[in-house]
Amino acid sequence: MSHKIYHMITLHFEKRTAKGLSSEKLRHNKQIPAVFYGPKEKSTPIVVSYTDFVKAWKKAGESSVIVLKEGPSADSGSSAHEGHEALIYDVDRHPVTGAPRHADFYVIEKGKKVKVHVQLSFDGVAPAVKDLGGILVKVLREVEIEAAPKDLPHDVRVDISALKEMASVIHAKDIVLPVGVTLITRPDEIVASVALAKEEVEEAPTAVDMSAIEVEKKGKEAKEGAEGEMVDGVAGSAGSEKKPDTKKAEGKK
Repeated sequence: MSHKIYHMITLHFEKRTAKGLSSEKLRHNKQIPAVFYGPKEKSTPIVVSYTDFVKAWKKAGESSVIVLKEGPSADSGSSAHEGHEALIYDVDRHPVTGAPRHADFYVIEKGKKVKVHVQLSFDGVAPAVKDLGGILVKVLREVEIEAAPKDLPHDVRVDISALKEMASVIHAKDIVLPVGVTLITRPDEIVASVALAKEEVEEAPTAVDMSAIEVEKKGKEAKEGAEGEMVDGVAGSAGSEKKPDTKKAEGKK
């Protein structure tokens, strides 16, 4: 099973000063305000090219390491400044257009491994889906791993051809990881499974006996008519009993 491991992507930056352009003017000039920080790095405001950042973000995502290097991109061949290995930690996006407006970079401590969440890519064909009519259920979309920056994969492949029976499942421990990468997600976490496709059965409408409704309706009307005619009789309804003569009762007092 192959895993994509990308070469380090270099992103050039310039330090941002308090006397520099405002965020709005920077964006107007096709630049993005940003900041980098880390365990051994103080928070430093910077500016990066909008075009270069979008390219780096598309390739690296938030799980691959990029190299932040001070100076213009034209000097990428030879730069006296040391680069910072970092992850794109957070990106503020425009609520309507989705365009990036600000970025946070987390600088990795040299010689230390890093824990990140990487996306899962599902490859192959599941026999339980193809031959048995099951439905592939992707329970996890990403897993947490630990590795040195140079060993971090862009994504992790999951071979679903192991799902041969309806009861088959793939656990996190079943994923084949690249050399130098350690699984942090619980090994018994289910990554993918196969569900039985349920057929929707439409219930036939219940037949309505119109003749029975007519008979019931006529019987009810006849009963109501009889009760209305016998107000003082024994067969009268409870609501039609004679009320006491209040005038006679007052005269006896």
